Parts: sequence; C-alpha cells; structure tokens
Amino acid sequence: MKTFWLVAGVLLLPVPALALDAGAPVRAVMAAAEANWSDQPGEYQDYFSKERLATLYSAGFVALYRAASDTPFAREAGTPFDWDVIVNAQDGCPLQNLSVTPSGREGDATLVSARFQNMTCFGTDPEYQAYSEATFVVVEEDGRAVIDDIVQTMDGERLSLSAQMREIAGQQ
Repeated sequence: MKTFWLVAGVLLLPVPALALDAGAPVRAVMAAAEANWSDQPGEYQDYFSKERLATLYSAGFVALYRAASDTPFAREAGTPFDWDVIVNAQDGCPLQNLSVTPSGREGDATLVSARFQNMTCFGTDPEYQAYSEATFVVVEEDGRAVIDDIVQTMDGERLSLSAQMREIAGQQ
C-alpha cells in the first residue's frame, strides 16, 4: 500500500517543463511565415502584431522589439527590419518541407528548430534546394511557453535577433 501512495504522489507532482509545448509559439510564427511566403498570399501576417507580442514572445523580447521600433527608420518604415527575420531573407519562395522540432536545452530555455526550404522556386541547383534553419529560444513565462530570441546562422556565425534589436535601438 505504501508503494501505491509513493507512486501516486510522484505522479501528481507538478512538472511544468513537461506540460508546456515549447513548439507551440514557434509553430504559430512559422504558420505566419508560410502564409506570407505563399504562392497565393492573403493579408500580410505581422510576426510582431500586438496580439502576437502579447502571446508568443517574452517580456524581454517585447521590450527590445519596442525599443527597436522607436527609431526614425522603424517609425517611417513601420518596422525596425528591412528583411524577413524569420526566414532571414528579402526574397524567396513559398516555404517547403517545414519542420518544427525541439533541438536541445540552453540553461532554462528549450531550443526549437524550424527547418525549411525557401529558395526552391529559383531552380534545381543544390544552392536553391538547401535548407534554412531558425532556432527559437523558448522560455517559460507566466506559465506559458514564449519566444525569448530567434537565432539564425549565417556563414557559420550565430545571429541573435535580440542582439540585433539591441543594436538597432542603440542607433537612435
């Protein structure tokens, strides 16, 4: 009988890390990216709309985004960026073969990779068939999984969107 209560007690312990779906905010952002790069795009899906900022991103990320948005360029352009920060491109094709998968841990964060092809419409050469990858740093905040950073790799160098926003905000 003691064994039963011991097992039942262990099973009832809170396990917040396992209860959260770290991929959920990433899938939501990637759904917007798919819509934006579709062959038949509808209305543009703002990755950083008020609703998405309130539900998909951490408070720290939102503060950086707002600071970067308060620059002369951003106020005029309506965004602090002149490229699509999710697919890391200005030009591209409809996203193909998208996968969103957990790819490890970094401190208290879960890393979630979004892998996709976004140049296939330019030809069959290997460079156009290559996969791109964005790594989302997802943390728990207020009991939910939220994106705290988005990291791209370019020429072997990691490019943090949070660091880029910090840099943009400092250029006021």
